[in-house]
Amino acid sequence: MKRICISEFMDDAAVQALRAGFDLRYEPGWVDRRAELLDALPGAQALIVRNRTQVDAALLAGAPSLRVVGRLGVGLDNIDVDACRERGIRVIPAAGANARSVAEYVVTTAALLLRGAYGSSAQVAAGQWPRARLSEGREALGKTLGLVGFGDIGRQAAALAQAFGMQVAAFDPMLAADDPVWARTGVRSVALDTLLAQADAVSLHVPLVPATRHLLDAQRIAGMKRGAVLINTARGGVVDEAALAQALRDGHLGGAALDVFEREPLPAGSVLADVPNLILTPHIGGVTQEANARVSMMIAQQVRQTLEDMT
Repeated sequence: MKRICISEFMDDAAVQALRAGFDLRYEPGWVDRRAELLDALPGAQALIVRNRTQVDAALLAGAPSLRVVGRLGVGLDNIDVDACRERGIRVIPAAGANARSVAEYVVTTAALLLRGAYGSSAQVAAGQWPRARLSEGREALGKTLGLVGFGDIGRQAAALAQAFGMQVAAFDPMLAADDPVWARTGVRSVALDTLLAQADAVSLHVPLVPATRHLLDAQRIAGMKRGAVLINTARGGVVDEAALAQALRDGHLGGAALDVFEREPLPAGSVLADVPNLILTPHIGGVTQEANARVSMMIAQQVRQTLEDMT
């Protein structure tokens, strides 16, 4: 009987869908107990992970029977894809299944940061009345959302932003200036530095590769429109965290929201501690009840099919 190991949390219905016909080992705590995971892998044909399990050379060396890795999400920087390819291991991301959840996170967070009115509950409850200060918030209507990367998530975010009455511009070097997607979506194609200089809100939608590491460094952050807000649901290494923290402290940026970090979990005492107008969330932009169900069932079905097709 073929063995499937699942090292991070997965929707229960999808877990149950994999039980019939397989030796299923579901231990979501394995992500923090790597030695136990490695002990279970020698006889495994499939491994299902999220973004924290490192599918690296050491893990692959201890899993000689592995034939498929299912990724409950879309980023693959925690998986050595080249090594998997050399070993004939199929890597399956959940392409598109959580795009709506990320897009909603981006647009609602952009509106929240622009308005700047939602951090006063403790003050108001204590009898203070910071009405004058909080009356300086901005509407989303008429503002420009700049998208760095214009794939499925970026396109859904663009549609939601346009429903708010926002203008949308995007930078994506993989798309030609005359690609039909620009006319179809009503989004302007612009250069990266132009986007940063013009956008009131910037959202990142690129993978972490050598060319995108610290894509937003101190120089590019300084080139952003004064008072703009930044949202990163892509990968933490795309933003220079120290430069961002300084830009927020200096008041150059009006706010930021980070859902991803260079180190995850974010270590205590990081450069992002006690930074004004900064929202931090634990890599959950694409994780909602609905998205988790879609992502989990998609991967369950494709992993099952891959194993059943094996001779």
